[in-house]
Amino acid sequence: MGARLNLFGTPVAAKALKHFSTASMVILKESTVPAATRDMVMLRASQINGCGYCTDAHSKDLAHAGEDATRINLVATWRESNVFSDAERAALELAEAGTRIADGAGGVSDEVWANAGKYYDEAQLTDLLLIVALINASNRMGVINKQVGGDYKPGQFG
Repeated sequence: MGARLNLFGTPVAAKALKHFSTASMVILKESTVPAATRDMVMLRASQINGCGYCTDAHSKDLAHAGEDATRINLVATWRESNVFSDAERAALELAEAGTRIADGAGGVSDEVWANAGKYYDEAQLTDLLLIVALINASNRMGVINKQVGGDYKPGQFG
């Protein structure tokens, strides 16, 4: 089991992925959305999309940052868990709705958006929107390319 392609193996792909990575890093370094929330959002989208590499990376990043193992393990079942704040629940709900847009008529409902707006200001909502969009794109690249999980080391990309 291995990746189909070296995604950095051609000049065009390497250049495009560098820009993609830069966009992701800007959000992750400058957003005021709490880091744990950002990683939980990315973990949940990755779980839904079945991206082994991204699920591995974001669960390990959470653990490396000191997040409790119980919370990491319960991200997949956040609705049935009592270890998340209302703000985290709103972010996870937005992540799920934004990830499952093909499953629901109309995409992200006004109710889901309004709920997130109770906890996050406009800049943070914009950041969450970008985080969800970028992780979904990353998941699709990982799944299509059969990027396997298991070998990620926290901090390996700076």
